[in-house]
Amino acid sequence: MTRLLRRKNAILFPLLLALISLVTACSNSTNVEDMEDSKSVSESPEDKIPTTVQIPPPTPEHYVGDLELPVIGATGFTSVQLELKEAASLESETVQLLDAGTAFEILQEDGDWWFIQNEKSTGWVLHKYCFINLPDVIPSIIYDNTNTYSAKYVSSGKSIPNITGEQLYQGKTFNKRLGKEEFIVPVLYSMSKKIHFAQQYALADGNSLLIYEGYRPFSAQQAIVNELTKLAAADFEVAAGISSSPWSIDWFIATNVSNHQVGYAIDVSLAKVHSKEVIVIGNYAVNEITDYTEYTMPTPIHELSLASATFEKPVTAVSATAWRGNQLADNMNEAAINLQTYNTKAGLTPLASEWWHFNDLDALNEVKDNSSDGGYVLTKVYSVVPPSKNN
Repeated sequence: MTRLLRRKNAILFPLLLALISLVTACSNSTNVEDMEDSKSVSESPEDKIPTTVQIPPPTPEHYVGDLELPVIGATGFTSVQLELKEAASLESETVQLLDAGTAFEILQEDGDWWFIQNEKSTGWVLHKYCFINLPDVIPSIIYDNTNTYSAKYVSSGKSIPNITGEQLYQGKTFNKRLGKEEFIVPVLYSMSKKIHFAQQYALADGNSLLIYEGYRPFSAQQAIVNELTKLAAADFEVAAGISSSPWSIDWFIATNVSNHQVGYAIDVSLAKVHSKEVIVIGNYAVNEITDYTEYTMPTPIHELSLASATFEKPVTAVSATAWRGNQLADNMNEAAINLQTYNTKAGLTPLASEWWHFNDLDALNEVKDNSSDGGYVLTKVYSVVPPSKNN
């Protein structure tokens, strides 16, 4: 009997061990699978990505300053040869000399200085001797520099040979800041601020400035003088229109370097705004005129004759106050008077012989010691979208 039990145990014991091993293996397999499943769930790609909060872009706001947009990112130009400085100081080391008419991007403003760059240079320049591209900083103005594609110059209603309808110089290119083709319209930096105020006065009345020209190359002006002089010599009516006492040809087109070459003059008309919309440039909201009509003015723009006179008689062009109280010419209409009001309220001075011409004599006085001769054509811009105010 004892022997029989031993034999049974000898058979059952290995079977029991095998059963225990099988159960243990199944249990381990299940645990591994559970661990793999747990690992798969806990380490899914979605769980590895950190949770981020989406910050909405800032709401565009109108720029608060002396212009409609900051000067940062705008195109500037040297009006004369200038020293490029290592720092914003006259005592700083001169990095190089920049030729008159050098274009650049404005990176920073510090007092009287701009920090600027182009593909060749980086450094500081005194901005009182620099032009700024008006469309970059006052985009709400309507720009139409006809001299860059089809000059409107006539005299006593008669075409000027080789001038009327001709391109006198290049001056339009793609502007990355504005995202479109636009005219290049340079003026001295300090003058741009007065033009800005004039535009705000006009906009408040449902109107807009319509600028035909700022800086004009001397070569273009000389071409006009030469052709007008020849026409006057052959046509008595034209001669009478530009030289009848007390007027002379210099009142209508300067025979020497003029205020347009120095950069303190604009030729401007007035337009009635029919529609406008707010557009975004960078993080700034600005007005864009989408439909307008130019008012009927005393004469068409650039009619070089006494028909375009602002006053009955000449008034010195170098006094900011001499024009006040002078008798307006008979053909000065309401639109021309409104145009004069907007510009003079902003600190500009009218020219006695041209209803469309306004000077900034303060800007002239700032550069009298070193002013432009207009010996260059400005065809390139470096304009980029201005940074946000938080940058």
